[in-house]
Amino acid sequence: MEVKKDNSRSCSFKDLDCWQKAHDFVKTVYATTKYFPEEERYGLTSQFRRAAVSIATNICEGYRKLSRADKLHFLNIAQGSFEECRYYIILSYDIGYINKETNDNIEFLINGTSWKLNGYAEAITQNKAMSD
Repeated sequence: MEVKKDNSRSCSFKDLDCWQKAHDFVKTVYATTKYFPEEERYGLTSQFRRAAVSIATNICEGYRKLSRADKLHFLNIAQGSFEECRYYIILSYDIGYINKETNDNIEFLINGTSWKLNGYAEAITQNKAMSD
C-alpha cells in the first residue's frame, strides 16, 4: 500500500494523482485522434493512442510491484511513453491534424501529467522504508 501526501494510504492505483492525470490524458488523446483522417487509423491514430494508454497502464502495473526497482522500472516505461506522445503532438500539429489551441491544451495536459509522474517516481526513490 502506498502512502499519499496527507499520510493516508491509497488502496488502488486510481488514488494516485499521476494515474488520474494520465487517464485524463488518454481520454483527451482518444477524443483528439477521433478526428484524424481515416487513413491514419492504423498509423498515427493507433500509435498515439497506444503510447497514451501505455502511460496509464504502466503506472497501474508499477503500483502493485513490491520492490522499488520494479516500481521504478514501470514508471520509467511510462516516462518513455510520455516522450513518444510528445512527438506525436508535434507531428499532429505540424501536419495539420490539430490546431494551435488543441496543441497548446494537450501540451499543457501532458506536461502536468509528466510532472505528477516524476514527483511520484521521486517519492518512491526517496522512500527508504521500501525494499530494493
